[in-house]
Amino acid sequence: MKIIIAGAGEVGSHLAKLLSREEQDITVIDQDPGKLENLDSNYNLMTLAGSPTSFNTLREARVDQCDLFIAVTPFETSNVTSCEIAKSLGAQKTVARIDNHEYLKDEHRDFFTRMGVNHLIYPEYLAAQEIITALRRTWVRNWFELHDGEIILVGVKVRENASIVGHQLKELASQRTFHVSAIKRRHETIIPRGDDSIKANDIVYFTTTRDHVDDLLTICGKINRNVKKVMVMGGSRIAIRFANLAGDEFKIKIIDNDRDKCRKLAEKCPDAEIIYGDARDNEVLRDEGIDDVDAFVALTDSSETNILGCMTSREMGAWKTIAEVENIQFISEAEGLNIGTIINKKLLASSKIFQLLLDADSASSKCLALADAEVAEIEAKPKSKITRGPVKDLKLFRDMTIAGLIRDGHGMLVEGNTVIEPGDHVVVFCLSGAIHKVEKLFN
Repeated sequence: MKIIIAGAGEVGSHLAKLLSREEQDITVIDQDPGKLENLDSNYNLMTLAGSPTSFNTLREARVDQCDLFIAVTPFETSNVTSCEIAKSLGAQKTVARIDNHEYLKDEHRDFFTRMGVNHLIYPEYLAAQEIITALRRTWVRNWFELHDGEIILVGVKVRENASIVGHQLKELASQRTFHVSAIKRRHETIIPRGDDSIKANDIVYFTTTRDHVDDLLTICGKINRNVKKVMVMGGSRIAIRFANLAGDEFKIKIIDNDRDKCRKLAEKCPDAEIIYGDARDNEVLRDEGIDDVDAFVALTDSSETNILGCMTSREMGAWKTIAEVENIQFISEAEGLNIGTIINKKLLASSKIFQLLLDADSASSKCLALADAEVAEIEAKPKSKITRGPVKDLKLFRDMTIAGLIRDGHGMLVEGNTVIEPGDHVVVFCLSGAIHKVEKLFN
């Protein structure tokens, strides 16, 4: 597949690095040659210095042969315009990163389709949705629903009190209500086998069905707390979108140390309480009632500030903490600390775009990108290798596991004797870089 990425910023560079592992034909366009230099020398892709809104630049990138054109520059107008030009020159499918939530409304979809933009991605909106999910389910680190919740993937940090700690997976095989799909231990993600054990402080990724989610609470020694009061550090665009989406559900207080920004926040977030102050100051946190809030969400521009803010607020009484950590290299360290849920716009945007790579119909295929692993929902095609016998006899790759499937609209877990049928939507957990190999099994 030929893919052109316009914009070598954080999202574009991260996406290019991921896709370069997948044996795709990747070209990255940016006006700044300095941003392209690192990508060009370290990854399996092509780069082109030039404007993504230039007809000549797009022709030079062979956009007429492009299967997927992704515009993720920092400028919304440039992204939409470059998609329009790319489509007119022959690109099969286009994706534009946007900053305006109004564009996502259903009544505007036909307008963008006529302009040549097939899909819109708003990372701040995706992040706000992740925050709401985390606040509704305080006991998990990650919560993914596939196929309208028929299969649920849950990431949980287990402590010493969890009944499954110290047990090998083969000892848990009799409990058929969940499947341990992966284990994150310190800086390593493990696709486990039967002789692997679960240890205290592991982040364990379970696959289950909606009827058995409560079983995970029990075996992990967790309780789910109802969140009502939320304190937010930083009046970012994510904070604004979160307040607008969840102002009716939670009592939200946003603290920011920029007076002008606070005035604008008061207009944009009428349902939230806006406080001018520095949430890095413990006295400010105490004065604003940190010991009385249920959750603390850190959304400043600094990953380090967000991590430290969550650690401090946890010590001062906040039950649930959520940190925006945009530095990918910090995520493993942050997950090892007493923080809670990590939000990363690059991973969320990448997950959304990966859907388009797995299937022409993005509604029937999903891919959820973690820091160093991927979770894909892929449809098994007739005569594909994955349908040729029981799962235990398929000799699957070591860096993947089949966690569950949806058949005739109903979710079910997969065992060794399960035979995957054409048309099944199969949930696969694999290490980063393996999704291309995995996809071949299903086609």
